[in-house]
Amino acid sequence: MNALLALLSLALCLAIALTARGGAAAVLFCVAVAAVAGAFLHRVKEHRTFFLRIFVGGLLLRAGLATLIYVFNLQEFFGGDALTYDSVGNSLVESWQSRYPLGGDVAATWAGVGGGWGMVYMVGIIYSVVGRNMLAVQLFNSVIGAATAPLICLCAYHIFQNRRVAYLSAFFVAFYPSLVLWSAQGLKDGPIVFLLALAVLATLKLGERLSFKYLLALVLALFAILSFRFYVFYMMAAAVAGSLLVGMKRFNSGSVGRQFVIIVFAGLALTYLGVLRRASVQLETYGNLEKVQASRSDLAASAKSGFGKDVDVSTTSGALSAIPLGLTYLLFAPFPWQLASLRQSITLPEMLVWWASFPLLVLGLWFTVKYRLRAALPVIIFTGMLTLAYSLFQGNVGTAYRQRAQLLVFYFIFVSVGYVLLKERREDAKRRQELSHRAVSEGARAVQENRRARAAAR
Repeated sequence: MNALLALLSLALCLAIALTARGGAAAVLFCVAVAAVAGAFLHRVKEHRTFFLRIFVGGLLLRAGLATLIYVFNLQEFFGGDALTYDSVGNSLVESWQSRYPLGGDVAATWAGVGGGWGMVYMVGIIYSVVGRNMLAVQLFNSVIGAATAPLICLCAYHIFQNRRVAYLSAFFVAFYPSLVLWSAQGLKDGPIVFLLALAVLATLKLGERLSFKYLLALVLALFAILSFRFYVFYMMAAAVAGSLLVGMKRFNSGSVGRQFVIIVFAGLALTYLGVLRRASVQLETYGNLEKVQASRSDLAASAKSGFGKDVDVSTTSGALSAIPLGLTYLLFAPFPWQLASLRQSITLPEMLVWWASFPLLVLGLWFTVKYRLRAALPVIIFTGMLTLAYSLFQGNVGTAYRQRAQLLVFYFIFVSVGYVLLKERREDAKRRQELSHRAVSEGARAVQENRRARAAAR
């Protein structure tokens, strides 16, 4: 297996370098970033072989798709935002080179409140290293998208201490089509999902013991999430704080002190990074239902795939009444009767898999709440809050499908739990059946031996 993955990696690198414009520079950059990620994965002794294989396999799939999108100019078809990030990121680099701050009004706007400035700066930094090269950005996202699978594996294993659950969760994240698609483009979805997984893993580890390494990772992940999608930051911050305050294990004097130190340090660090200042401006600008309604109306009216155009969430009662419809679309759209174009139709195979997996999600979530609630608090609080938030202000099938990726990586942990539960039940039933057959056979054999003994005695 290792030799095959190495051979495929070499072949793909050569193919990209020879066929794509700027491919050689992009490949070298990708290899360097992948080597750093591989070095971190190699340090995890217990799952080392699996991690490296799932990482390389996921990266090869994403890199191949990224190259196809780049070579055939499919950015507009799959995600037109990538072209915007390319343009603004290049403007930012030009501003750095000419010593004019933020590259003019366009970059200044993106660096402002709620503009996703983290993605612009990420593109600018990459372009500063390799030049203007969209493929390099796509391959960078491919690396961190593939690295998300081991992170989710570690999260699942920490919560359930079950190798089957952990490995199956990683397999879903590495190879599920929409997760591959969004992390193979120059979009911010891949980095956001990676950062969410990193923040959850750091929280789980900190709930067990105080570690400066994981505390630093948590602070940096939260700040980076704020720079990419600010409202997701608040939900993750609430999940982290709630988990640490409630406690992921039974309380004792040591755990209370540890969690107090973590919360205080993280709060001070984020304050130093300017989070409170940004938060006050963002809450003042976006923190009301009228703004949510305006955003939702724009999404519903922006394309044919809009839904609930007559829904008004500007009041509390209206927001509550909109959640069931929004939740249905967020979890299950696009529906078969909505597949009116090629871009929508290609989602059908994976949607069939997702719809079939949903009962397993419910089963796994029920088991988690009943038996692993404290251990899974960060995942449950965050996914619950973000699911309700997206149900409230999503009004477009395409956007809901895309942003569901931020939830799928955690949903798949519960799907894996449900699958393993059913599998273990079948194995137990089969084992009991075999034991029953064996007991019957041994009983019949004993009866025959008794008869033979009686006949010999006569």
